[in-house]
Amino acid sequence: MGKVISIANQKGGVGKTTTAINLAASLGVLDQKTLIIDADPQANATSGVGFDPTNIKSSIYSALINGDDAEHLVLQTNNPNLYILPAHIDLVGAEIEMINLPQREYIMKRIIDGIKDQYDYIIIDCSPSLGLITLNALTASDSVIVPVQCEYFALEGLGKLLNTIKIVQTRLNTDLDIEGLLLTMYDTRLRLANQVVDEVKTHFQQLVFDTLIHRNTTLGEAPSHGETVIMHDATSKGAINYLNLAKELLIKNANQTLVENKTTVNEL
Repeated sequence: MGKVISIANQKGGVGKTTTAINLAASLGVLDQKTLIIDADPQANATSGVGFDPTNIKSSIYSALINGDDAEHLVLQTNNPNLYILPAHIDLVGAEIEMINLPQREYIMKRIIDGIKDQYDYIIIDCSPSLGLITLNALTASDSVIVPVQCEYFALEGLGKLLNTIKIVQTRLNTDLDIEGLLLTMYDTRLRLANQVVDEVKTHFQQLVFDTLIHRNTTLGEAPSHGETVIMHDATSKGAINYLNLAKELLIKNANQTLVENKTTVNEL
């Protein structure tokens, strides 16, 4: 049964889609069959793995609104073990169409439950908002990764997002965990960036990933070629960062599974 992880932050420009596609691609390289669900009407994750959203005939919208079988909407990418359930601009109207549907917050969960046993990991790229589709994603997820840009203003919206996650945990998905806070766009030369790293790690401690995502030109270049960073330049700082993040995620989840499988306290 695959683990479902949302990449969420209502603030734009924090490296959310960059994280979704490159973490997923890195998991694929590490022999984990991985699916990206592009739940953002901008469809940047779709174009970022090599598909033109304007040419997409069927997308996540078809599954959410028309009830189409998600299994038949999934596309295989050029990356090893990496698949995508693409987005289209039509998704922008989905929230309005979903308002009157029964159990509207659980629509994406029903979609994912039908396919999650086919993958090791499912990564959902959420839109930069806390609307109904993002709520659907969080309700369908086992955990959430929160990218946090290493600048002052990025911290201001963090409390609001964590409050939303808490509401989802209380009302919609009691099993939702915070997988971790991911510090992105880190520049070692900037004093402010180092202050943000120290502040986040001091306040949130074990919730913060050890891996830092550095500012890297290749991370910005790769999407313009319709490639993940690991396919564009596997030796770049960005590719190495996301491979390290994927390894950290796998180790964390392997250890968690080991603990959960222990039957007595003495075995721990």
